[in-house]
Amino acid sequence: MTRIADSALGGMLRQVRADLAYFPGRLAMTWRVAALCALMSAVAMVYGIPESAISCYLIIFVMKPDAVESMVMAIAVTLLVSLVVGLVFLLIHFTLEAPPLRMAALLLSSFLFVYLGSASKLGPVGNIIALVIAFVMTLLSDIPLGEVATRALLYAWLMAVAPMMLIVGFNLFLGRTPQRVLRVSLSERLLAAGDMLQRPDSANRARIHSLLKEGQTEHQQRALFVRIFHLRPAAEAAELDNAVINSYRLLLAVSALPTSIENNDENNNENNNENNDENNNIVEAERLAFSAYCAATAQAIAAGNPIPAAEFSQEESTGSDMREIRDCLIALTHPVNMKDPTAPKATFFAADAVTNPVHQRFALKTTIAAFICYLTYTALDWQDIHTAMITCYVAALGTTGETIHKLILRIIGCLIGAAMGVLAIIFIIPHLNDVGELMALVFAGILLAAWVSSGNERIAYAGVQIGLAFLLTVLQGFGPSIDMGVALDRVLGILLGNLVVYVTFTLLWPVAIVDSVRQRISRALVGLTNLAALPPDARASALREATEVEAELASAQEELVLIPFEPAQLRPAHEERARLKAILTEMSVLCPVLFLPTEKKHGDVRRLRHLSVDSDAVSPSPEAKQPDGESARSHLSTIELTIQRHINRLEKLLRTG
Repeated sequence: MTRIADSALGGMLRQVRADLAYFPGRLAMTWRVAALCALMSAVAMVYGIPESAISCYLIIFVMKPDAVESMVMAIAVTLLVSLVVGLVFLLIHFTLEAPPLRMAALLLSSFLFVYLGSASKLGPVGNIIALVIAFVMTLLSDIPLGEVATRALLYAWLMAVAPMMLIVGFNLFLGRTPQRVLRVSLSERLLAAGDMLQRPDSANRARIHSLLKEGQTEHQQRALFVRIFHLRPAAEAAELDNAVINSYRLLLAVSALPTSIENNDENNNENNNENNDENNNIVEAERLAFSAYCAATAQAIAAGNPIPAAEFSQEESTGSDMREIRDCLIALTHPVNMKDPTAPKATFFAADAVTNPVHQRFALKTTIAAFICYLTYTALDWQDIHTAMITCYVAALGTTGETIHKLILRIIGCLIGAAMGVLAIIFIIPHLNDVGELMALVFAGILLAAWVSSGNERIAYAGVQIGLAFLLTVLQGFGPSIDMGVALDRVLGILLGNLVVYVTFTLLWPVAIVDSVRQRISRALVGLTNLAALPPDARASALREATEVEAELASAQEELVLIPFEPAQLRPAHEERARLKAILTEMSVLCPVLFLPTEKKHGDVRRLRHLSVDSDAVSPSPEAKQPDGESARSHLSTIELTIQRHINRLEKLLRTG
């Protein structure tokens, strides 16, 4: 048992080191966030804006790797906050002298915006809007006069809008442009594909799968920004948009390659060794040529130069995987029509926004937790622990395991940030003499927080919490403070909020990660079935289906990692967890192979459709079973055998459940 625990701890420490490691763009993101927080602290001190720590938290939350996305987010938050504050302004007349109405408005608005954040594309912004409204409404309870209440409301609006305006102005001059960020990521994709073509080993395959997990959403969004805001000439914008599509298509194609360099001829004849040797030589030469072109193209894209023309003859490639790779590389400079007429139109609300009770329950649990915290510090007349209510809105997530994972990150980040703040109060703040020195202190403290928060989701929120706890400790009122009591009270508030959220989310409608994973597996099976049923020439539809399947699998794999954070009563057995992990592995291997432009066997399509309809009671059709014996195998291509092998494994894994 001790050996297992040591192994788990060692694996966790290795993962933390990997999550904190440098990657291109991380330093650029870090110093920009730190600089903006330093500017915001100075503006708050000069103009007397209260709760500047919350303003800096909004900066950490809204700032993105590229300038345009950050500005769009900032403008959107500004408009939403202005709308909400205007609504609250109208309600002041009715609620200022009526506490029951004020509480009803707080609860209703909290539920509504958290629900919208869960059931629509509003996302985490919904929680932020709910937080602003709740914070304003709780302030009104201490303000008896209408004129003072109005002034407090305007200060609350300024607290949220000032950092957004700083983000817009800063990114106009010092932000990273979308095309620059996009070129770095596209170059990384092509380099990874080139390495996989040259050395198709497990390390390069893992790198390809990691890039596939990133999906297309952020890359397509940046390409859209470049095009609609005319950041580059139309030809260059079209080239980047085309590169986003075909680079992901290339990743799917190379991930279908066998681990070792072997003959992949669809007309494989085991009795003709001479032809096999000749085909193997052709395939290896093709791989090296494609790899060299990927490296040259990656260098050109990173440098901002035009993509070099691909000169590959149509007769060179001998397998469907190699033909697809060749077509992807040719399409980088000779675009093909990748418009998908069958793609469903995007909607603001999720498809299950009304029918799925999870959204309403999530909003209700979050609102209850926030209200409990509000009642607690109000009944105790302990306003300095109001950070408990803030915690409820920023720590809540869909499943119980995700929420607890975030709470743990929040506690760790809170303790680190608070320790940094206390040390600053003792050794640094008493010696500060002007605004510039305060800016230097904030910049130095936020550097660590921003470095952590710019990483992946496994660790990013700890960085957000380091920054918030540090700022709440050193920035009190309108500037720096040496009041240790207030600093500790705010840290206690965060810990109280953590406790309330934990109790609420584990007792009220707890959502197990395993249920979410099974739903994602079900949706991915439907996607695989659709992918297998498509004709070989439907490349646009195939790319869309494969991208959606990869997104579901990536989310499911990330959720499985969080199962140890769940309460014991929600945690599945070790065998069930291993089974789900094996299912996801099989599906992640099967997806790229089904993506290849080959005509799939009708029996394979029927078997996948059967799995997608009823994954709990799988009994494969007799005519769809994998052929036995050499005579049956001889007429099947390598790809067809690969598809049947993984479908067989999926059937076995799903049947055991």
